[in-house]
Amino acid sequence: MVRIFMEIASYGICAGDAMGSINGLVSPPGKRPLFSFGVISDVQYADIPDGHSFLGVPRYYRHSIHVLQRAVQKWNNHQNLNFVINFGDIVDGKCPPGQSLDAVKKVNNEFQKINGPVYHLIGNHCLYNLPRDKLLPLLKIQGLNGLAYYDFSPSPEYRIVVLDGYDISAIGWPQGHSKTLQALEFLEKKNPNSDKNSPSGLLGLDRRFVMFNGAVGREQLEWLDGTLQDATKLKQKVIVCCHLPLDVVASSQEALLWNYDEVMNVIHQYNCVKACLSGHDHKGGYSVDSHGVHHRSFEAALECPPDTDAYGHIDVYDDGLLLFGTDRIQSTEMCFNP
Repeated sequence: MVRIFMEIASYGICAGDAMGSINGLVSPPGKRPLFSFGVISDVQYADIPDGHSFLGVPRYYRHSIHVLQRAVQKWNNHQNLNFVINFGDIVDGKCPPGQSLDAVKKVNNEFQKINGPVYHLIGNHCLYNLPRDKLLPLLKIQGLNGLAYYDFSPSPEYRIVVLDGYDISAIGWPQGHSKTLQALEFLEKKNPNSDKNSPSGLLGLDRRFVMFNGAVGREQLEWLDGTLQDATKLKQKVIVCCHLPLDVVASSQEALLWNYDEVMNVIHQYNCVKACLSGHDHKGGYSVDSHGVHHRSFEAALECPPDTDAYGHIDVYDDGLLLFGTDRIQSTEMCFNP
């Protein structure tokens, strides 16, 4: 049973009289979560006037940092959050030249006010502003060889797996790097447009083959397989996090990871993965795939008009997740199959 809530739930892990309610979702009485964590995505701060996406959606570049500030205050007031995950794109690609480092530091300083650990994912806009060798140390991402995938266990029952969706990418790596060249060769085959950020003329799922997306490389896929094997042996449930969405129902076609199908083929070999969480698509989305894996892409903080918000927190239970959203992020109940 899975729903995005506009009304109070009456059954499932949300059954019973409300102990608390945020955006229509309620906590189950007498049942404490194993752990809880804050979520936010696509802050994309820049000290520039408001603008629009290429689809004409309004973007509030200066206001987005205020969304983050209110989120930090709310998370700190919660008192029972174990950590926060930022799903990527903390600054925007339109950040004025020469201001990128200061903008990243400014937003990161807000994250550092959180009373607890913060785990960052990297997105395309992060990499438009800073190369990996400068970005990853600032965000305290301790990946090997400039890569930004890792995992951690917030409780014995669960493991969080963070993927690097720009492992193979035309942005973020040095110009002559093998991963850059591999990405450019791939785009040349898949996208005939001179502007490789344009999906013009591409049909269906081929519309994901644009430069602002990327892929998970072969070594990372092998690492993912080994990590899920280990989690299975330890009888852990797994939550996979990636800036780029991994399911077409939860996302627009243009926002998908290039090789989302390969990643999901690995994930579907195991029963341990219960949810895949992402950003990047901005409008937000939700689905349950054919194997019962829940997919939730988060609404962007960047697209919040003044005095509105997009952030939340997730309570994690043995049998499901409860996402408590604020304003634009709709609360979501994700009950696992028995």
